[in-house]
Amino acid sequence: MTPRWRIERVAETGSTNADVAAKAREGAAEGLVVAADHQTAGRGRLGRSWDTPRGGGLAVSALLRPAGVPAQRWPWLPLLAGVVVVEALRICPGVETVLKWPNDVLLGGAKLAGILVERVESAAGPAAVVGIGLNLTVAPHGATSLAAAGGSEVEPETVLTTLIGRLSSRYDEWRGQGGDPALWLAAAYRAVCDTVGRDVQAVLPGGATVEGRAVDVDATGRLVLRTPSGDTPVGAGDVVHLRPLNG
Repeated sequence: MTPRWRIERVAETGSTNADVAAKAREGAAEGLVVAADHQTAGRGRLGRSWDTPRGGGLAVSALLRPAGVPAQRWPWLPLLAGVVVVEALRICPGVETVLKWPNDVLLGGAKLAGILVERVESAAGPAAVVGIGLNLTVAPHGATSLAAAGGSEVEPETVLTTLIGRLSSRYDEWRGQGGDPALWLAAAYRAVCDTVGRDVQAVLPGGATVEGRAVDVDATGRLVLRTPSGDTPVGAGDVVHLRPLNG
C-alpha cells in the first residue's frame, strides 16, 4: 500500500527526526513528513550535529513503516535514501551529485546533504525515520550548497516536493519487493556511489583502521574493502570515519 503522504511545514524546530520519532511512538501512520527551514539541534550519523541555518537549508524527516520487509534488510534504507536524494537533485541544472558510502551526498567532492535513518519501536510496530539535511544557500566550512553550485534558482518547495515524490516511488518499489536489494537497489546504489573503486581507510571505534580498495557493497549494505589479507566488509555502524588514501 502506498503511504498517504502528509507534509507538515514548520519554520523552526530542534530536530525534525526527533519530532517524527515522537509521532511514531504515538502511533502515527507512515507517510508523515516534517520539514523545517531552521533546525537547531539536528543530528547526523554517530551523534554528530547537523544544524540547518535559518533560510540556508532544508531539514526533512519522513516516517516509514516497511511492513513485510525482513529486519535484516532494513540496513538498506539509509542507502535507499541516498539514491533518492541523488536522483531528486537532478532537477537542479548542473548539479551532478554522488554518494560517499554509506550516504553522504557529495557535489564536487564537498558535502551537500546528509542522511540519518533511525529505527523507532512503538506499540504500532517498528518504524523508520528517514532524515535528510540539505544545504540550500549556506554551508558549513568544507561543505557546499545548491547556491554555490548554481542551483539557487530552484525553489525550496520544489526541492521538497521532488524529494518526497522520489522517496514515494522508490520506497514503494523496494517495499513491494520485500526489500530485496538484488532486484534493483544494489545496482542503483553502486551506480551513484563514488566510494566503490577508491582506496580508502576506515577508522573504527577505538582507533583501529582498515585500509584497502573499496570493491563492492555486499548483500547487507556493508562496504567491502580488498586488503592484503582478503576482502573485509565494514558496516556503517562500525566506521567512525572513512577517508581516501593517497589524496
